[in-house]
Amino acid sequence: MSLPQSPAAGRRPPRSLAAAIAALARGLQLARRTPREVGQVAGAPTAAMPLDLAGLVRALPDPILVVSGSDPEDFTGRRYIFANPAARELLRMDHEQGLLVSAIRDPQVLEAVDEALFGDIAAECVYEIAGAQARVLRVQARPLGPGADGLRMALLAFRDETELRRVERTRVDFLANASHELRTPLASLSGFIETLRGHAREDEGARERFLAIMQAQAERMSRLIDDLMSLSRIELNEHIAPDAEVDLTAAVMDAVDAATLMAKARDVKLCPKLAAKGAASIVGDRDQIIQVVQNLVDNALKYSPDGGTIRIVLEVGLTAAEAAAGERMDGSRLSLLTPDHRAETYAALRVSDEGAGIAREHLPRLTERFYRVEGQKSGERAGTGLGLAIVKHIANRHRGGLVVESAEGRGTTFTVYFPLKA
Repeated sequence: MSLPQSPAAGRRPPRSLAAAIAALARGLQLARRTPREVGQVAGAPTAAMPLDLAGLVRALPDPILVVSGSDPEDFTGRRYIFANPAARELLRMDHEQGLLVSAIRDPQVLEAVDEALFGDIAAECVYEIAGAQARVLRVQARPLGPGADGLRMALLAFRDETELRRVERTRVDFLANASHELRTPLASLSGFIETLRGHAREDEGARERFLAIMQAQAERMSRLIDDLMSLSRIELNEHIAPDAEVDLTAAVMDAVDAATLMAKARDVKLCPKLAAKGAASIVGDRDQIIQVVQNLVDNALKYSPDGGTIRIVLEVGLTAAEAAAGERMDGSRLSLLTPDHRAETYAALRVSDEGAGIAREHLPRLTERFYRVEGQKSGERAGTGLGLAIVKHIANRHRGGLVVESAEGRGTTFTVYFPLKA
């Protein structure tokens, strides 16, 4: 099934690949031996190509196949007579030569091969490989002309577009979700404005009630826009590691102090248990660290029952395994972010609430933009759905990790951990 073309669909191959294709074509067309003699020993230098050219094509990171055929009606006569290591790994082939249909069965790819072999037409298509790690590849078929024995030849080059397609889908989903999230409060505002200009114009009670709702909806849009801008800035600089020194204990205390008034209004008790100041020194961006703590505490406040307790624990001197191990023994645990590079010691911040908990099937999606667990949000306490996405991206920029533990009916714990300053 054809997919919509991505922005990069019409781009030419990289120069290195184009040069290798041209060199390979010349090497094969000038070969004195027949294509059937090409690469008779798997892994040996191809007889029809100079040793350096064969080595060049084998070293290319892009999968490359050379195919041959003589009769358009003989589908079993199409063979691949050369496959570089990248192609053999991609298509799970044991040798450099064999029947083409044993390696590729996709009708669009085979059609592109026929156009190149028998029509002398350059063709391309999209090839999807299903499985646990699904991949999307753009296949380019280029005619190489007849060989010494009259067999026609073509070259297949595969370019992995999996990440490009994923980014494009993410962008489309993001725009759709953002539009949806903004459309709801805008529709509400428009409706109340229309009502206030109509039959509720002289109704003072209705006017005050509607204005309060309109203010809440406007504040919701403002929070959403602020979070969108914040997430955009974080993602823009995510690949740049911070270089300032941050006292994690002091940053956590600042965030807890800022949440105290909201907690009191809900009769929720904040119980911090922190390391001594100076004991949890990390390399980071202080404003972003405070934002992480605020988002985790705000999230706990949203889902804590009135009169509940939120525990905020900061531990230091942990290994990565200890930081990610968690503390709950009665629920599900999932790592939402694992550091690519392990440090010797970490500081782990755990924020626990006494809310309804989260079912296991929802855990993997908690850091997706705009994702909310149905049935747990309520009115004015509902957030933008971006808080945990922001936490994950900030933790990733700081080379940290993020873990969630939850038991239905017994609350949730989020753990974010950062490498301690050496």
